[in-house]
Amino acid sequence: MQDFETALLLNLKGGVVTAGKEWTNDGAVHEVHSLKRRAAKATRLVPVPPVLVRMLREHIESFGVAPDGRLFRNAAGNYVDPSAYGITWGRAREAAPTLDEHALELAKRPYDLRHAGISFWLASGVDPAECARRAGQSIQVLFRYYAKFLAEARNHANSLIEESMRRWVGQDGSAEDA
Repeated sequence: MQDFETALLLNLKGGVVTAGKEWTNDGAVHEVHSLKRRAAKATRLVPVPPVLVRMLREHIESFGVAPDGRLFRNAAGNYVDPSAYGITWGRAREAAPTLDEHALELAKRPYDLRHAGISFWLASGVDPAECARRAGQSIQVLFRYYAKFLAEARNHANSLIEESMRRWVGQDGSAEDA
């Protein structure tokens, strides 16, 4: 890893899916999968901003990593049970959102954070092609499923447009010479 203030590249190689014993070939509860639509051993580099690098470093310093490199595991070192995620998510969802956000059913499930995060990148002005690449999606999928309005996004857009119009229109109200 680089120093705390520089971006880091995470090398993603797959994921673990909780399928249930009756749905796996070997009777295990979890299955390890390769990245979507990629070869079994393919990896994908994803840039991580410095603030997340610091958070990950703090987590690793406090909890270490599992022998297979996983950051998150239960007390016995095994995969975290989905019900544990659900319980923790429910508690956080009751405590964190405002009443208005709660009424809108924002972040109803943990996966909704992906939608919110990608929408946040777009609202922050990150190039859509870069957002799609980081998310491992096509631009078409990005705009179809992930480009959602966040609170204050309309006001921010209006401010950007208004500032551009002020620069374009002179003090006397006429268009400036190009």
